[in-house]
Amino acid sequence: MIEVDFSECDLSNASFGYCDLSGAIFDKTNLEKADFRMAVNYSIEPAQNRLKKAKFSLSEVHGLLSHLGVEIDKNS
Repeated sequence: MIEVDFSECDLSNASFGYCDLSGAIFDKTNLEKADFRMAVNYSIEPAQNRLKKAKFSLSEVHGLLSHLGVEIDKNS
């Protein structure tokens, strides 16, 4: 699913198991209850998307925080 544009889609309850979401666009997307636990390389801005009860793995959480400009040490 590389470089897919999901803008304004309703992906509530979707499962992104084993998906590479490099370059995918999430803008005003309904991702409520979506499952990203097995997905990699996503970048989602929480303020621009609906994420209530969406599921994420700790190892890929940087995909939610990168828009904030924070640094995450993956080795600690």
